[in-house]
Amino acid sequence: MLALQRVPGLGDTLSKKLLNAVGSAQQIFSENPRSLLKIEGMGNMRIKGLKDKQVLSFAEQELKFIQEHNLEVHHFKGPSYPERLKQCLDAPILLFSKGNINLNNSRVLSIVGTRNATSYGVRFCERLIHELRAVNPIIVSGFAYGIDITAQKAAQRNGLQTIGCLAHGFNTIYPKKHRRYMPLIEDFGGFITEFWSDDPFDRKNFLKRNRIIAGMSEATVVIESAEKGGSLVTADIANSYHRDVFAVPGRSSDVQSKGCNHLIKSHQAQMITSASDLIYHLGWEQEKIKTTAQLSLFQNLSEEEHRIVKCIGNESRKHLDEISIKCELPTFRTAALLLDMELKGLVIPLPGKFFKINQ
Repeated sequence: MLALQRVPGLGDTLSKKLLNAVGSAQQIFSENPRSLLKIEGMGNMRIKGLKDKQVLSFAEQELKFIQEHNLEVHHFKGPSYPERLKQCLDAPILLFSKGNINLNNSRVLSIVGTRNATSYGVRFCERLIHELRAVNPIIVSGFAYGIDITAQKAAQRNGLQTIGCLAHGFNTIYPKKHRRYMPLIEDFGGFITEFWSDDPFDRKNFLKRNRIIAGMSEATVVIESAEKGGSLVTADIANSYHRDVFAVPGRSSDVQSKGCNHLIKSHQAQMITSASDLIYHLGWEQEKIKTTAQLSLFQNLSEEEHRIVKCIGNESRKHLDEISIKCELPTFRTAALLLDMELKGLVIPLPGKFFKINQ
């Protein structure tokens, strides 16, 4: 699968299409070119790339680096791959990680913001994470200057797992000044990237990095942003994935609050002023302890209700129409079942005909 990442023009979406059609990466490289050409999106240039022996040579070199540096590899169908990221069509087929990352925690929160954080933004970020200790979320960020590193250091101080998502390979680190924080963060989580060891820092990688931050998280919090910036891009991606987005308001005259204020005014983000706002909107209070009665209800579901629970899974929310299609049930029947499940306390209704499991 490493070699697939190196084929020019293939990309993650087409690679997944190939894997679903052919069966495995090994079969793809040995498949008859005529058969591959029948798959939508394939062409002679991509076929030529698959037959280039240098691609396999590059993959062998990268595998050696992975083994020498004790990196973990997570493929998009594997159990260690972030569950929410699996739901994103453009998610990478492979991720590389380093540290003590445990993604079994269902509460994953990304915190992003400006590199030029004000004292107000720093204080709010530190207070927010301190108040979130009780619900024990994983804090994901981009390991950049400003709000990112503030969030990750605060998570470590409060005993929370934190994951730094990098926009380059493990053969480098950006910013260089943050190298001193790496051992500390690896003890309390670690780092994750889709980039190979020889992929240098490049600003064009930020967009790819940001989709991972948004995709693996239940919600994204923006703490300070100017009118334009990477944090707003991450918020936009999170919205496209139907994830919750929150923003911290600021004074209209503050340059570093203009982006957050716009997100709130344009209804692209919900306003938060404390951790309690976040906990309430995400329903984390109800998730603290699952009662015996609730467990009993989950064990005695009908076949149709089981299908709905499996369909919604651990997602932050899923729309009625999507549940109906995936469960192969008429919309009116799905709506009736969801109402019954809501009355039993099994699902939580959200605005816009969205639903989530009451865990």
